[in-house]
Amino acid sequence: MEIFHKKNISLPLLGFLQGLGVAAYCSLVGFFMIHANTWFPIPQVFFGPAPFLMLFVVSALITALIVFYKPYLLFFEKKQKTQALQLVVYTTAWIAIFLFLFLIGVAILR
Repeated sequence: MEIFHKKNISLPLLGFLQGLGVAAYCSLVGFFMIHANTWFPIPQVFFGPAPFLMLFVVSALITALIVFYKPYLLFFEKKQKTQALQLVVYTTAWIAIFLFLFLIGVAILR
């Protein structure tokens, strides 16, 4: 994605994009989890929890890459420690905002 390699992108905008990426990814995983039982009927034995745990681990890795890859580059390669921390804070704030908006949406739709 070219936008993440631009040098003039602001940290708040990058935090927004990363937070949006996490929100979109979580939405896709949630959609998958809701429909997985109809798509892949798995008996409630060992093969039920195992794929869920593997999905959980893969999701944690993907989310960590979305949130921490750019701050890692800023911190270790460019030695911009303050900017790296700011980006993590911006991303965390945007994820919290998206969660709040989602909860408001759920409350309104009920």
